[in-house]
Amino acid sequence: MQRRKFAQLSLFGLGGLIASCTRGQQVSTPNDIPSENKLKIWWQEGFYPEEIDALKQIIEVWKTQSQIEVELNVIPQKDILAALDRALSTGTDDIPDIFYSGSADLTSIPRLAWNGELADVSDVIQPIKQYYTDNVLDGVNYQNKTGGSRSYYAVPLMQSAIHIHYWEDLLINAVGERRVTIPKDWQSFWDFWQNIHSTLQANQGSDIYSVGMPMSLSLDTYNNFEQFLEAHNVQVLNESGSFAITPENREAFVTAIADYARFFENNTVPPDAVDWDNTGNNVSLLSRKSLMTVNHTLSAPGSQRSDDETYYKNLATVEWPSKPDGSPMRYVIEIKQAVILANSKQQTAAKDFLAFLAQPNNLSAYTKGAQGRYLPVMPELFKDPFWQEQRDTHISVAVQQLQNTRPAYQVLNPAYGEVAEQNIWGQIMNKIALGELDNESAADEAIQLIQQIFDDWQ
Repeated sequence: MQRRKFAQLSLFGLGGLIASCTRGQQVSTPNDIPSENKLKIWWQEGFYPEEIDALKQIIEVWKTQSQIEVELNVIPQKDILAALDRALSTGTDDIPDIFYSGSADLTSIPRLAWNGELADVSDVIQPIKQYYTDNVLDGVNYQNKTGGSRSYYAVPLMQSAIHIHYWEDLLINAVGERRVTIPKDWQSFWDFWQNIHSTLQANQGSDIYSVGMPMSLSLDTYNNFEQFLEAHNVQVLNESGSFAITPENREAFVTAIADYARFFENNTVPPDAVDWDNTGNNVSLLSRKSLMTVNHTLSAPGSQRSDDETYYKNLATVEWPSKPDGSPMRYVIEIKQAVILANSKQQTAAKDFLAFLAQPNNLSAYTKGAQGRYLPVMPELFKDPFWQEQRDTHISVAVQQLQNTRPAYQVLNPAYGEVAEQNIWGQIMNKIALGELDNESAADEAIQLIQQIFDDWQ
């Protein structure tokens, strides 16, 4: 797929459409307005309060223009997908009109689109289509079994790739290495982090580990291993969306498993990595229990923005090495996206709000509100000074990663969303760490589980 070059896009000014709103203003929902006349929005709680503040400000401007009240329900990450599943399964009217979850693109949205439970939002996308890259648009173009064709069933908001973070000050002071000495080829790069473990512990104590690689049932394990599969050129699905791990490429699959699991097996990963939740690797890194970690957002450095010394000097983000075959790394991107439920009784208002939110100046404000945790989906937005700061290695490395990407497999086949939902990669890595599977048997179990998912998919 060809990506539209950043410089080819034009954009109206990133004016202060929402600048006049009071920061942190609450969304009002007068009690005398019947619930069915309000636009119901269910939105995942942000990692930072500024993210929801920005959303509320945008809502307030839209309310003034549309004269439609909004009922905003901010739900924690751990609860929001289950809440939607309950609402849809009960068949009641208590469902949102608009829904956003940071992990729904990997799990729920492909299935909901397939089953006809999402509204087609092509009329929202088309007027602003030229502002997006092709890969971003591919990431919201889903199959619908009823219509038998593809269409846009979500509006892109933000995107992310898989990043590598580490403590530069610890690398210098405890190990005697620094950014410029980190190798750039695959084998040497990962050997580097593994081999400095003993020196790190000799200088910093036995509580710190050189590699913070999740081995748990967290979504981080799934995401990180997806990037390892890409590195080893393991094609899990072919271009038609069919399961593609066969006896011919099984060896590469086993190699990728062994490559990921070796850090835990060699005792360079914290033992509690088997129990980490979706924040576990960040907590381990930020508490300096891990020298480095791999994460699918910039949430770890983003949490340190208020401390210049930590953000700009001590904590660093480094480029991935080349693939084992020497070719440049290609990154699996996740498109964070909002959807409208097909059973919404406020579809016109819902589409109008998402069209308003997706205007470049509003989307810029919202993405910056997320503190750089995710990256813009409109290339022209990167011209904003927020994304241009030369000393910010976190964002500069992340932006460079977007030059060579592919969409997640869920876009090719919605059944792959079930692979993420069941967290097949988390399951096998956790069992390897607990001594219940070796690499070969882990590959066999994963193949069997995924094949069963695809066989059962309807």
